[in-house]
Amino acid sequence: MAQAAYPVGAPRRAFGHLPADLRGAAMLSRGERTAWAVVAAAILAGAAAAWFTREAWLPEAGPWLQQLWRKSTRPGLETLPPGKRPAPSGNAARGDAALPPPPPRKCVATDGRVTYTNAPCPKGAQEQAVDGAVSVLPQ
Repeated sequence: MAQAAYPVGAPRRAFGHLPADLRGAAMLSRGERTAWAVVAAAILAGAAAAWFTREAWLPEAGPWLQQLWRKSTRPGLETLPPGKRPAPSGNAARGDAALPPPPPRKCVATDGRVTYTNAPCPKGAQEQAVDGAVSVLPQ
């Protein structure tokens, strides 16, 4: 005949099988349960509010969120092991920063032709200030 796990008349506890030091950690008081329920409800309410108002804030925050997602899911080259990193090239190997391109120049020839260049104007052409932006198309 099998013997009872608990003596007859002894109170049964829900966590009696746990060691004594874990019995108290497994139970939350009524105040702790209430506090966690309030935190969970606040998170759910915030998520619902963000979902229903996304048309108002997503156009401004969307590009920022996409960039943050890309940075967090695609770590940079510094996280690669030393053997897998690409070799630095050109000015970056010496530590020099890339020089910005020279500003564009507007050259007006004597016959009225206008040429935009980043080099000095040819002889016979007069250099004028560039007004506005210059778009460059490949030839």
